[in-house]
Amino acid sequence: MKIRVGTFNLFQFAEPPYAWYTKKEKFTPKAWSLKTAWIKKQIQAMACDIIGFQEVFSQEALATLVKEMGFEYFETADTAKLSQNNPKKYVTTTVAIASKYPITKTQKVRVHPPSLKEHHFQGRFRFSRLPIKATISLPNDQELLVYVCHLKSNRTNAFEYSFNATDTLEKKQALVLPTLQDKHSVALQQRLCEASSLFFDMRKSKNRPTLLLCDLNDKAHSLTIEALTNYRYHDPKREEESLLYDAYTQHTPKEVYNPHPEAKPPQRKPTSYFLGRGNILDYIFLSRDFLPSEEQAIAQVSDYSVLDAHLHPNKDGSLLTSDHAQVVCELSFE
Repeated sequence: MKIRVGTFNLFQFAEPPYAWYTKKEKFTPKAWSLKTAWIKKQIQAMACDIIGFQEVFSQEALATLVKEMGFEYFETADTAKLSQNNPKKYVTTTVAIASKYPITKTQKVRVHPPSLKEHHFQGRFRFSRLPIKATISLPNDQELLVYVCHLKSNRTNAFEYSFNATDTLEKKQALVLPTLQDKHSVALQQRLCEASSLFFDMRKSKNRPTLLLCDLNDKAHSLTIEALTNYRYHDPKREEESLLYDAYTQHTPKEVYNPHPEAKPPQRKPTSYFLGRGNILDYIFLSRDFLPSEEQAIAQVSDYSVLDAHLHPNKDGSLLTSDHAQVVCELSFE
């Protein structure tokens, strides 16, 4: 048996006449028809059984769309809020999950108060978008715990460090954590609190096969990924390192981005761009139940792909499509 899971940032999924953030930002009926037609085409290309969605304003419209595509099960964890001054303008967005297999249970992801203190967060904390935590029952009687999240974005483009594969956890913490004390990046502080809360929620269920479908709004090798996946980030004395594993690292051969092979080595495909520079913001993470090295593994990654053709003409994307690539992972069960 094989299943395919994916993550899909829809880029302002707000059905007209509703606007998002400012009253001028809204789709015409014609533009909305073009956007939803493209989304359906993209979902067909993804060929997934389970998809996590980000930037969902119009939840009922998305529920109807995915049902037309064969997804009988659809859940959200929150409702997008409308402006008090303008009942046709959304001021918050949500995440959603669609599945061809039964979603038997949803649960709330709780904030982890010690993590707020560890990251010097002051005041009242809430997730920028409430994550989804869903139990999905597969035809082989296997249950999956599937999370969907969209972490806090750095809209102000405040300074945040970039790291590479050779940078240690200790180096990242030494550079970043002092900046949190000085409040140089409130967005990163929020993101780390969100990632840490997700880590501790998933840790409680570490004996259950778990997937995380996400837009992390942070770069590859970031401290956010350490907070989300690495035991040692939260307890330096731990010998065991990873709670979750990037699905990309578990598949060979890897899909790469290499526009100038004579000048640069192959690189991992970006999933989004800012000022023309590619970043990997969208991920699928797996618990150790999907690692080929584990004797008790229930499945393995048999395919991993990034659907980015719509970003080739314009790296910034388009409101009629998306400004993110879609990430798909195939899992093959014994």
